[in-house]
This record gives sequence, C-alpha cells and structure tokens, in this order.
Amino acid sequence: MNKIITVLFLLSSLQIMAQEKIQPLVTVMGEGIVKVVPDLVTINVSVESQGKKAQEVKNANDALVDTVLQFLKKSGITRKEVQTQYVRLNKSYDYNTKTYSYNASQSITILLLDITNYEKIISGLMESGINRIDGINFGSSSIDALKSEARIKAVADAKMKATEYANVLNQKVGKAIQISEIGQSNPMPLYKNGMMRTMDAESVEMETLAVGEMSIKAEINVSFELQ
Repeated sequence: MNKIITVLFLLSSLQIMAQEKIQPLVTVMGEGIVKVVPDLVTINVSVESQGKKAQEVKNANDALVDTVLQFLKKSGITRKEVQTQYVRLNKSYDYNTKTYSYNASQSITILLLDITNYEKIISGLMESGINRIDGINFGSSSIDALKSEARIKAVADAKMKATEYANVLNQKVGKAIQISEIGQSNPMPLYKNGMMRTMDAESVEMETLAVGEMSIKAEINVSFELQ
C-alpha cells in the first residue's frame, strides 16, 4: 500500500512540474566601449654600469640611481610615484680574455601625472645617467569612472540587442533574469589624433610623443524575459 501511495505521489509531482510554465528567455552579449585622451604616462627606465670589480660596479650604479632619484624629487615627482622594479648584479666570463666582469642594473618606473612634462623629464633623466628607456604606458586619472561608463554602455547595448530580437518575434523584453560580466579589458591605445608638441633646447617646435586615445571596453551576458 505504501509503495502504491509513493508511486502515485511521484506521478502527481511529475505532472505538476510538467504543467509549470517555462519562462521564455533571450540571452545576448552586450559591449560597451569608452574612448579618452590619456592625461598621465608611466615611464620605465633603467640604469646600468659595468666593470671588473663587483663592489665598484654596484657603488657606481647606486650613485647613478641616487642622481636620478634626486632629479625626480627636484622635479616635483613624489616618492609614491616612483618605484624600483628590480635590482640586479650579474657576473659574466669572457673566454677570449679569460677574465670576469660585472654588470649592475636597476629598473625604475615613474608615474608622470602631468603628461605635458614628458619631454622635460625624459631629458633630465638622460642627463642624470639613465642609459635605457624600456617603454611607456599611457593612462587616465579617471579610469574608474570610465570603466563604470563602459559597463553602463554594455548593459544598454545588451538591452538594445534583446529588443531587436524580441521585435522580430512580435514579443517584448521583460526584466533581466541573469547578468554576468565576461570581462573588462585594460585600457588599449588607439593610435590616432595629434601628437604632443614639445620644445627642444633651441626652442624649435618638435613632435615627439603620440598621445592618441585609450579604449576601455566592458563585455557582459544578460538573459531577459520574453513577454
């Protein structure tokens, strides 16, 4: 008897589940892109020294680094805007002369909040003793607000796509059931617009830094009800 009741209960539950209304959905991907002209730049530079004695090479390189840091301080660059990336001391052997030599190097990253000072800072760094520029990266002081704007545009884009699909089906888009972020890309440079104008020692106008634009992108998946 108990087995019969259990079977009847299961059959009844299955019938109820089958009768439940399945909500139709439309799932789309939304993309939001925001473009902005950079207003800050990160400069990566290195100082290197070579010699026959390890301590002398290290001391010489330390002196150059100190000169560089003092220049940055005098130029109004604060300590939190300057960071050492690595310090190295390498030993190498010359098989021709059968002698050892040493190479000391230090990499420094500088955040330049005023991009118009780029040429002046680069020139001063070279005069201070840097012997390698490893690259630059552009950025924006409003990056958080720009990312938020990109997310808002991504949601609007998803709603627009869902509406287009629904219109073709003679239906309407209802509330969002699920939303997930695919990812938000790091700012990417777009090489267009003008170049930053600077002046050399003889006051001749030069174009040495292509600022261009940055692109911030957000992508999401959204599922909407269809009505």
